[in-house]
Amino acid sequence: MATRQIPDTLMLEERAAHALNAMVGMADEDFGHIPFFAANLMAKPAFVTHGDWDYGSSHGRMIDGMILARHMSGATFGREVEERYRANLLSFFKEDGMSYRQLNPVYRWETNANLIDQRAVILSLTTWYMETGDEKAKEAADRHVAALKRIAVKERDIWYYPASEYKESGWPSANAVQLRLAPDPASFCGRLIMPLLKYHELTGNPDAFELCQYFTALITERSRVFLEDGSFNDAPAYRSGHFHTRLGTLDAIARFGEFTGNAALIAWVKKSYDWALTKCTSFGWTPGDLHEQAYEHETCSLVDLIATGITLARNGYVEYWGTVERFIRNHLAESQLLDLNWVEQLDDKSRDIRADRSYYKVADRSRGAFAGYSAPNDFCCDVNEGRGHTNDLQLCCLGSGTRGLFMGWSNAITERDGMISVNFLLNRGSKWLDVDSYLPHEGKVVLHVRRDLPRLAVRIPEWAGFTKINVLRELDGETAESNGKAPSSWINKCFLLLGTAREGETITITFPLSYRTTQENAVGQSFTAQWRGDDVVEISPKGRQKPLYSGRAVYDRAPMREGDYRRPDRDFVW
Repeated sequence: MATRQIPDTLMLEERAAHALNAMVGMADEDFGHIPFFAANLMAKPAFVTHGDWDYGSSHGRMIDGMILARHMSGATFGREVEERYRANLLSFFKEDGMSYRQLNPVYRWETNANLIDQRAVILSLTTWYMETGDEKAKEAADRHVAALKRIAVKERDIWYYPASEYKESGWPSANAVQLRLAPDPASFCGRLIMPLLKYHELTGNPDAFELCQYFTALITERSRVFLEDGSFNDAPAYRSGHFHTRLGTLDAIARFGEFTGNAALIAWVKKSYDWALTKCTSFGWTPGDLHEQAYEHETCSLVDLIATGITLARNGYVEYWGTVERFIRNHLAESQLLDLNWVEQLDDKSRDIRADRSYYKVADRSRGAFAGYSAPNDFCCDVNEGRGHTNDLQLCCLGSGTRGLFMGWSNAITERDGMISVNFLLNRGSKWLDVDSYLPHEGKVVLHVRRDLPRLAVRIPEWAGFTKINVLRELDGETAESNGKAPSSWINKCFLLLGTAREGETITITFPLSYRTTQENAVGQSFTAQWRGDDVVEISPKGRQKPLYSGRAVYDRAPMREGDYRRPDRDFVW
């Protein structure tokens, strides 16, 4: 691959390769390659542990994440571990088509088909089939979807599950079914809509679409998960307004609204999304819930926030492109663990307990993972409130964080009806053009056009204004200059319309950077954030364990390096 000078700024495909390291490293080779679920990095020495999420949930997340990371980065290492994950996942299915948790020899957790796990299972089978066309994956997915439909309780206009776990013998209580004693609908039904819808798009499976249709009706018309003003119901029966499952449900319903052309559903999602944003920081930290877990931000929640914002932006609410870019540049990037000098690890397995925990090279194996629970200013959440310190890493957040990288990467440059849109000002290559981003060092983006484009537009951050934007176009030794004040230069509020572009053309766009300070509130805790463009470059008070936003070096001129971007042979749209 030919190289050239590119800005040494955030590149999501490289972050995906780091994430792949952790997804491989979390495999427990002494326990059938079942991945560890959680890590305590503050312990001396640090250790990783198994949990009851080890099976359908963790394997599903890892398979999905590894496929997406490989597509983004081109990395090939760890394929043997991925194959073990795939084989393990298929072994968890029983004859009824459901994926079951297995019996851990240490903890003796009860075997059951947990409904939360099923979302990760169908997600991974869908990505697996999308990538390979493997009939083995499709056969498992078809049986799984049929089982999810078969076990659903069906009323006239809604479907739901009456318990959080299903057994081979059926639902634990027929009386619970009759009395409609259903558990939280967002956790067990709402989040399933997203992968089921994609599986329907991919294969035309009618059962998958029906499940999406009736689960959406359950959430929006009957459940009371979301209240009239868009807020999250914080009752214990609704998991105290658990953010990951609420935001994951909003992501799912937004996608269903887009797929069915239902503008009312999109508007319904926007109302709750806007309410959720009032509980988050402007750089992407989210509460865990509205009560005991309020201080525990999950990377999972942030990725749901990113995915929902992208769908809303694609459907006309273009202001969310900027919102999502801030989330990607800041708390998603900061939540990825790349510096582990502060983590104490052992270089042997002398203290390991099989099927329980390991102290072996935890720092090396964790590099590239995402925060399980973080504070706004610290990778480790060790506050006095809520539940105090719990997990620093969780495997669900590793899978979700990788998916968040993919969502940003795959939506940075999009095409629709002949219009090429640069939505995120991030380094990115594509078959249409490459984007060199000099942010946050300079207010500068350079577009290298790779083929003739009938219509090209680039999003300009809202803080850049329009009066001092400059556009320099160069092709075959000729130059042309314009600015953002030209008539008919803007479309969709924030996109600078560049019109037709020619293969080989270089377009340099410059604009003034914004230097500002914001006061951020995170469940009653106050923080001061210093911004340079869309990047937080400092936050106070500083974190104590593994401070975030404290080591971000910025310069007047962006540093450069030799490199190039990955341009896969085929699109992979999720």
